[in-house]
Amino acid sequence: MKSTLKFIASFFLATLITACACSSCAPAPNLEDMMSKSEADFYSLMSSLCGKTFVGSTVYPDDPNHDFAGKKLVATVKHCNHREIRIPFSVGEDASRTWVLTPTPQGLLFKHDHRHADGTPDRITNYGGFSGSYKGEAVTGTKQFFHADDFTANLIPEAKSNVWMMEFIPETKELVYYLERHQKPRYKAVLKLQN
Repeated sequence: MKSTLKFIASFFLATLITACACSSCAPAPNLEDMMSKSEADFYSLMSSLCGKTFVGSTVYPDDPNHDFAGKKLVATVKHCNHREIRIPFSVGEDASRTWVLTPTPQGLLFKHDHRHADGTPDRITNYGGFSGSYKGEAVTGTKQFFHADDFTANLIPEAKSNVWMMEFIPETKELVYYLERHQKPRYKAVLKLQN
């Protein structure tokens, strides 16, 4: 009897450990149950680009002294699953940045993950915000606006009015990354899908 109970306990523990270890194997949640249809469609669109690379350059500001001026920009859609999409974004030789899209019950979340070469987080990292309409323009399945969240406002007070925009243009196969602060243009990059 004691050995039977021991076997049952061991089996139960092993099953529990396996279930916890394989939580990422769980069925994908219905994105539209968590977010709006346009947010879910955008997330699905970006997931469909997994493994694809975009190459481009800075469009705005046209300032030779800007940190990104004249540097090749590369974004690769990687690590895609129902929990998040990670898009490493390099500026010239600097590969410290990753864009992160996460579906949440509050909507689609966009963050900037900055890390040092050894993988440790930068002091300024994880800033961004949730999707929402901007200047009367609604988010769509190909274009999303992300408003700075409270974490960002506390981390970078001057960025509390930031609104990022990410758009994929199917006709031109371009990925556009755009930022406004105080409702004025601050940065824009256009990257083209590579074959």
